Amino acid sequence: MVKILFVCLGNICRSPMAEFIFRNIIEKKGLERNFFIDSAATSDYNEKNKTSIYSEAKDILGKKNIPFTNRLSKQMKKEDYHKFDYIIGMEEENIGNILKIIETDAEKKVFKLLDFTENPRDIIDPWYSGDFNATYNDIKYGCEKLLEHILNKGL
Repeated sequence: MVKILFVCLGNICRSPMAEFIFRNIIEKKGLERNFFIDSAATSDYNEKNKTSIYSEAKDILGKKNIPFTNRLSKQMKKEDYHKFDYIIGMEEENIGNILKIIETDAEKKVFKLLDFTENPRDIIDPWYSGDFNATYNDIKYGCEKLLEHILNKGL
């Protein structure tokens, strides 16, 4: 079983979108039994405030027919490093914060989502940009390429 943790700053926009988009992709391919997917934040702010997925993130998932469940934000923990095969950040700042939490990436599990594409870059935070469509498109493409990478390595 391949275990993937998607991570962003607050776990209310990009990382839950990635979690549900990736789940939808693998379910359509009948691969859901081969994966465990979750998401988390690098910050504890939203967890402390019991914040759920941002309404505009839910709106875009709904418009794209991506099933999701409402859930509360949670912060990534150091022990998550040993629970997951891939820890996928959305931007360089997330990667830096992930590395602060886990302290070392000896097993080379930490990546940006778009590292698996031909154009590695950050996924813009829609909380600030307001462009949930662009974020959705980047996340969907990154998830497709991540799955392709995993399948090419062999489950």
